[in-house]
Amino acid sequence: MDVRAAQAAFTWQPTAHDIARANITRFMRLIGADRLEDLWELAHHDIASFYARLIDHLDLAWFTKPTTALDLSRGIPFARWFPGALFNASYNCLDRHIALGRGADPAILYESENGTSAALSFEALLAEVSKLCALLSDLGIRRGDTVGMYLPLVPEAAIALLAIGRIGAIAVPAFSGYGAAALATRLADAQAKLLLTADGTHRRGAFVEMKKIADQACDAAGIKQAVVLRHAHTPGTWNEQRDVDWHKGTFGQPRFFAAEHTDANEPYLLLYTSGSTGKPKGAIHGHAGFPVKALIDQYLCFDVTAGDRMLWFTDMGWMMGPFLVLGALGLGATIVLYDGTPDYPHVGRLWEVCARQKVTHLGIAPTAIRSLMVHSDDHPRRHDLTSLRILGSTGEAWNPEPYRWFSSVVGNDKLPIINYSGGTEISGGILGCVPIKPLVPCAFHGPIPGMDADVVDEEGQPVRGQVGELVVRQPWPGMTLGFWHDDERYLRTYWSRFEDVWVHGDWASVEDGYWFIHGRSDDTINVAGKRVGPAEYESALVGHGSVREAAAIAVPDAIKGDVVVCLAVLRPGWQGSEELRVALMQAVVAALGKALAPKTIKFVDDLPRTRNAKLMRRVARGRYLKLADLGDLSALENPSSLEAIDNAR
Repeated sequence: MDVRAAQAAFTWQPTAHDIARANITRFMRLIGADRLEDLWELAHHDIASFYARLIDHLDLAWFTKPTTALDLSRGIPFARWFPGALFNASYNCLDRHIALGRGADPAILYESENGTSAALSFEALLAEVSKLCALLSDLGIRRGDTVGMYLPLVPEAAIALLAIGRIGAIAVPAFSGYGAAALATRLADAQAKLLLTADGTHRRGAFVEMKKIADQACDAAGIKQAVVLRHAHTPGTWNEQRDVDWHKGTFGQPRFFAAEHTDANEPYLLLYTSGSTGKPKGAIHGHAGFPVKALIDQYLCFDVTAGDRMLWFTDMGWMMGPFLVLGALGLGATIVLYDGTPDYPHVGRLWEVCARQKVTHLGIAPTAIRSLMVHSDDHPRRHDLTSLRILGSTGEAWNPEPYRWFSSVVGNDKLPIINYSGGTEISGGILGCVPIKPLVPCAFHGPIPGMDADVVDEEGQPVRGQVGELVVRQPWPGMTLGFWHDDERYLRTYWSRFEDVWVHGDWASVEDGYWFIHGRSDDTINVAGKRVGPAEYESALVGHGSVREAAAIAVPDAIKGDVVVCLAVLRPGWQGSEELRVALMQAVVAALGKALAPKTIKFVDDLPRTRNAKLMRRVARGRYLKLADLGDLSALENPSSLEAIDNAR
């Protein structure tokens, strides 16, 4: 990469102070690594030694420290990390910091969209976790039992996650926006013995009757016990045989409940992911799997330290919810929970919360930034965001214009955007950025240290400068222990293409030393033999200035295989005229060339997305093609978007 061209492209460059103070720099000094590339090489050469040294450096609260880093006796797909070691994630998040004198420090800061707030110190959080542990124990929940969670993003959601693990049970978090059928499917598959839920919550000012949905799901899944949080304090149905009031049940319980000495690979989390076909996959994670991977990534990439405050716009039913709780609390930082939408009751709501809570680490999906930036630059600048130190993003590929807006308007051109990409089965990231190297728009520095990632062609050979499959060649802590009661599906999904190589399902490329994600493999478009990621079309459209959000989808064509149709949501003040369609087509052709020109550009009022603002391209494509089966729609946040696609013009 030409140095002058690169510097012109840099959106952020670290200062000498940034580099000197960074967590990753301390670890590099410890092991004698001068460059990030040295860390990658160490992991590639001896993965077990790399993680043994890193875990020792993090000084986690083990009951029994690991004597062996990695066990491959069942083969790479069923690798087991730290066999024989005893570790409890709840103990590491709470007792550890209290013992270090941080008991009075804030552990949780909470706000709802209607202005309700709460705060819990580490000591207070341990007390609430312990009381819930005692209640669960009284209700017959034992080590190895599965417990469902269907809660809004309130402090009790974090309390539940920590309490379930503390007693050695298995947490099954579910998205708070699920309907009864989607919730019941997951609870039944997990064989949950109890559900932790709430009477309801408010979203955009409207009441969401979670208890009614939970009742229907419990009936369908055959669940006999439910602990109900009276959060919205609204009247609703009550089943005397099944329901226990959360606060009444925990009142008078002991303020300390000892953590179980769970094995490193003992199941702690059962996280369900949705696919385009088939039932949801239940990824199993152990006590020293998901929590340790979250700690590693937050320490090395996001530079989290004790006393920091992290807000991630997410839900406890998505991977980033447990990632937020177990990673930040594990490192002694504060988690900031915001239960609501980022632009309600006014478009500056998210920035207001960040300023009031003095957030240091803000994580959000690119789609959410695209929706916020249309409200002008003034809204973030009206609030004191000087506490922010790190910006984070995950969930999908960036477009250049929203990336630069996030960097310049929110970050004031002084903060790094830690681009982060992985998945639920990973327990975090495969690719990421670190706060010690310059950033270019939309890019990753490369594999997160310890992730032996590569980009390969159809034969599994490494490629550079072109798009290929993102793979991981060696195991890592946090790799799912398998799918719940379905090892065959687990092997077929990730390990069947190349021997002992994890194929993640993302298209990626390495260009001039930087890595890029181009979308999911099943989203990729093949135009006359040329593979193109949808993000390239979408970036060209968003870059025009008239388009707020876009989705590029593949439509079957008898001659070319696929042709591209772009669905575009316009910014306020723009009309979907034929003149604008021509201008947008010219913008795409200028970016991709005539050979890759879309067949047409259609204007729509909305696009399907999840609550954490991830674009659901497969749903948009299915609806546009009028397919009878749109796959799993349980994560769909805005069902009205389907009708909007029907009315594309």
